[in-house]
Amino acid sequence: MPFSKRKETPSVCPKKGKRLGRFKKYPWLIWLFPVVGLTSLIWFVIRVVPKPSRATYPCQRVAFPLASGFIIWLLGLGGSTAAFRKARRSFSRSRYLIGILCIMVSIGCVWLSLTLTTEKQAKAADPHPVNSPIGIARGIHPGRVVWVHDPNATDWEGPRMGDGYWWQAEHTDQNAVDSMMLRAICGLAGEPDIYEAWDRLFRHFNRQHGRGDIGYQPGDDIMIKVNFVDMIALGNSNYYLVNHTPDYAICSPHIIHALLDQLVNVVGVAESDITVGDPICMWCHEFYGMIQPDFPYVRYLDYHGNYNRTKIKKSNVPFYWSTSKADGRTQDYVLQSYVDAEYFINLASFKGHYDQAGITVCAKNHYGSLRGPVAGGYYNMHSDTAFSVPQSGRYRNMVDLMGHRHVGGKTFLCLIDGLYTGKHAIGYPQTLPRKWQMEPFDNDWCSSIFASQDQVAIDSVAFDFLVTEWPEAGGPAHAGTDDYLHEAAQADNPPSGTFYDPDHYGNVTRLAGLGVHEHWNNPIDKQYSRNLGTGDGIKLWKVPMVRDIDFSGDGKVNFKDFSILAQYLSEDESSVDISPQPFGDGIVDFNDVGVFVKHWLTGTKIPPLPGKASNPNPANGAMWANRDADLSWTASADATSHDVYFGTSSPPPFIDNQAATTFDPGTMPYGSTYYWRIDSVNGWGKTTGTVWSFTTLSSPPG
Repeated sequence: MPFSKRKETPSVCPKKGKRLGRFKKYPWLIWLFPVVGLTSLIWFVIRVVPKPSRATYPCQRVAFPLASGFIIWLLGLGGSTAAFRKARRSFSRSRYLIGILCIMVSIGCVWLSLTLTTEKQAKAADPHPVNSPIGIARGIHPGRVVWVHDPNATDWEGPRMGDGYWWQAEHTDQNAVDSMMLRAICGLAGEPDIYEAWDRLFRHFNRQHGRGDIGYQPGDDIMIKVNFVDMIALGNSNYYLVNHTPDYAICSPHIIHALLDQLVNVVGVAESDITVGDPICMWCHEFYGMIQPDFPYVRYLDYHGNYNRTKIKKSNVPFYWSTSKADGRTQDYVLQSYVDAEYFINLASFKGHYDQAGITVCAKNHYGSLRGPVAGGYYNMHSDTAFSVPQSGRYRNMVDLMGHRHVGGKTFLCLIDGLYTGKHAIGYPQTLPRKWQMEPFDNDWCSSIFASQDQVAIDSVAFDFLVTEWPEAGGPAHAGTDDYLHEAAQADNPPSGTFYDPDHYGNVTRLAGLGVHEHWNNPIDKQYSRNLGTGDGIKLWKVPMVRDIDFSGDGKVNFKDFSILAQYLSEDESSVDISPQPFGDGIVDFNDVGVFVKHWLTGTKIPPLPGKASNPNPANGAMWANRDADLSWTASADATSHDVYFGTSSPPPFIDNQAATTFDPGTMPYGSTYYWRIDSVNGWGKTTGTVWSFTTLSSPPG
């Protein structure tokens, strides 16, 4: 039908000349608001008066505005009616001034009630002021977040460039990643010795949990939660990453290997006491093949438990959500591997999370800690993400996950894998790893590791990085993205008023604050309140690469370098933080001057960690080796001694430290398989070698 002849619904009655309203067609609409408001008021009174804590429930947070709006509307209607009647009486008695005033009061009451009860657009989360910390910092060095950046760790052309996949061995330098992990742990603990650094982390955690001043004890289980989201097993049993999205950014096998190497070969944790995996995912064959041969007895946690992986198992320990949305839903239970663990390491990936949470780092990593986030019959975790509820001061389920005594409550170390980063849930190929543009990355891979003992602080730093690099409203910059950090930092008195109590353990008590949150001053300086000396919030400590005391770069240590050191004395300028060697302590003070003086008028540089030993003899995998053969190898240029590991089990036991590059194992039995490893050592640390093997002659010759 042509537009000029379209029949229009009359807005004015043709007989009486009066406007037709919606209430003529739908007369029941006139009663909708009063009925809904009265119902909400009754519901609020019945539920909240007997138990005031219910006022924080989401259903009551919806009912309260309707109930209060109904009361305001009722009072406004009553006030307007009374004023109008007073005006009529005044006019009938010729009291015109009083009548006019009453008419104005009547109109004002109606206007006020409409104003107060008009539906307003939900207010998005306001940005938190910079360098204004909230919460109480956690850790040996409270609020410390260590950032290790080494562009030499990654060497990949990029997706769809015909250069394979990012996770393949030729694209990531395992030695560089090992060094990054070592520097991250030493920097976090403030110890130049890696064993002492781990010991300090364990001791601090145990003191905080009432276990006394003890380090790691043999037999204690450690659970490592990683992010393998591209290998989600729900309805899928294909273990090959190449059959999924092989370029997708998930936790790197190189970082997992570096962490296991530290725990097994430095801390001395038995492999069988370590569980690592993502409970709702599969351990893909590719990553498993890169790690399991070096750590064969680790428990590789897996949803299905196929191919010698460890299948997930629920415990009888319940997990409670602090929201009425979980009422009547299937009860959640913590996994048995979490309950059995004494310590928890949260190893997250570093990504924007589009159309859901804004970012996905340590807290969001727990969305795979119980079961699928939207599993049928259970509480839907996605219903309270930033995209579902973009307002500030709302219930955030990540706080429950961070606070439960068997989940986030056991976390003694948070790590973020930032080697290759991407955008999650935005659609292929936008999800593929991306090079970073912000300083200091300059169109290169992020190539970073972040570490902290404060699970709020590390996510706060990650948010600042991600929102700077990807400021799109559909991702990290979406309203409400960092609201969970406000709630977690103030879990004992959160802006939402939520009574966070995921345990219901013993007496019902709400969570204490889980850490400290703040934003940096700007993306160039990246300074937090502890960096600036203005507050008790976060301290971002960027661990420099191998430090060179020749600050000016002219090949000599002289007055130029001294003037640079003097300029930064008593400041946290990492480029001149050289004491204690080789990692520094995050403070530029007279200890650094002492180290500087030792190198006065020389060109000495702090040497790097040694490389790996090579050229094993007998050759790796050799058969028919001589029973009396000596073991020999080629030392790296920077090694000063070697830790020898040798035996019939893998990994082999430690035997001795020696300077020589040969070792006499004595006469070995016929037909025996031996495993051996040489760790290169110098004054700055140790580099773990490869586990080699050989088999002796099966019988005497002839």
